[in-house]
Amino acid sequence: MKLTTAQMDRACGAVLGSAAGDALGAGYEFGCATVGPEGPRMIGGGLGDFEPGEWTDDTSMTWCVLDVAASGVDLRSAEGLDAVAARFAEWAGSHPPDIGIQTRSVLGAVGRNPTGADLTSAAARLHERTGRTAGNGSLMRTAAVAPPFLDDPEGLTEAARAVSALTHTDPRAGEACVLWCHAIRRAVLRGDLDVRAGLEQLDAEAAAYWGERIDEAEDEQPERFTPNGWVVTAFQAAWSAIHHTPVPEDDPRAHLEDALARAIGIGHDTDTVAAIAGALLGARWGASAVPARWRRILHGYPGLTGERLVELAHLAAGGPVSQGWPGTDRIDYSSWGDRPTIVQHPFDEGVWLGNAVALDGLAPEVTAVVSLCRIGTQQIRQDLTGVGFRLVDSADPEANPNLDFVLRDAARTVADLRDEGHVVFLHCVAGQSRTPTVAAAYAMLRGVEPDRALREVCAVLPDARPNSEFRRALRRLA
Repeated sequence: MKLTTAQMDRACGAVLGSAAGDALGAGYEFGCATVGPEGPRMIGGGLGDFEPGEWTDDTSMTWCVLDVAASGVDLRSAEGLDAVAARFAEWAGSHPPDIGIQTRSVLGAVGRNPTGADLTSAAARLHERTGRTAGNGSLMRTAAVAPPFLDDPEGLTEAARAVSALTHTDPRAGEACVLWCHAIRRAVLRGDLDVRAGLEQLDAEAAAYWGERIDEAEDEQPERFTPNGWVVTAFQAAWSAIHHTPVPEDDPRAHLEDALARAIGIGHDTDTVAAIAGALLGARWGASAVPARWRRILHGYPGLTGERLVELAHLAAGGPVSQGWPGTDRIDYSSWGDRPTIVQHPFDEGVWLGNAVALDGLAPEVTAVVSLCRIGTQQIRQDLTGVGFRLVDSADPEANPNLDFVLRDAARTVADLRDEGHVVFLHCVAGQSRTPTVAAAYAMLRGVEPDRALREVCAVLPDARPNSEFRRALRRLA
């Protein structure tokens, strides 16, 4: 299936939104901290004494699934499940600061080199002994299951059940994963929210059971669904938070931030409920809806950033490899002109504007780079702070579904970096459309009149010509 630009943004958003929710909720888990009047922040701490922005076991296990999916191996196959099992075992052997009781029991029973069948059998034996394997630990990692099966609903059902059963045998756990995966799939493909989309994939008893649970989640306020370590209550908590959070008319994608705050406000297993909610919210609003203040610090096992999760999600969803991206050290943009452009922002001597070729020769005083196009993993100096934005140079409104927010967020990020003392280089491929637009938005943020901001930015940038949709967006921002 060839996804549109907006659909691919949403497919990547499922994984990024889940990781952001996880890291956001980590510090508040089981009452470790109280959410202040400003709402939840990525404060770190929590049960695992995490760093600010560090994700927990929820996203670490999601990565184990995502890494396999991105390689093109079918998650339903023995090869795919073996690969996931190997990554689970390697992660568990790294002595993670936080791991679910049930998952620990299953992984502890299979040794260092388990197959998928080994894990599934160990989980089944645990269920036979205890009858209690319906924790939320498989639902929390569903963000990675949906992207490879966007064109195969039956395959998605099979994969959701199989990946869940690696650690969670109880049928309710598998059913919850099926429902959430199909809700993610629908959100990616159609851009709406509907957790009933997967009911037809369940048998009559299960469909009736979950239909009633969904009704409860919509009838009751989110705070009703605690404690939420049980998969059913975690599902209800996440959906109730999403359902009961209004979508702002002036900034619809803010629904993602507001609903995550509502999910964390429920309390108890805050990181997992927010990870579950974040997967569906990200699938609805897209990776471009996740604010840079979160993305800048988002990181975790195995030494990855949130941007790397987006790249893997792109591959898992069947996205094309273009000019070696994702995964290349550098992208050659010399076909757009082999001469570097770097000029000073007309309203801030600490901000420089230019093209991608100029990355190879930045002055030593530049300490941060804001990229408005794709770049390679080694394309900016390792000592620099780098922040990227998904911004497509197109006049088609569908190409940038969160355009106004992205422009504001990029401008605000430049301002934040300057306030932190950085000298910033702002660039896109050629410095013609994206760069002058964000540079003008930054000037507007600093109080410059809109027409003057764009006029004077374009005067210093050779060949600057922001596309018509970008110009309309600047007028809206004004």
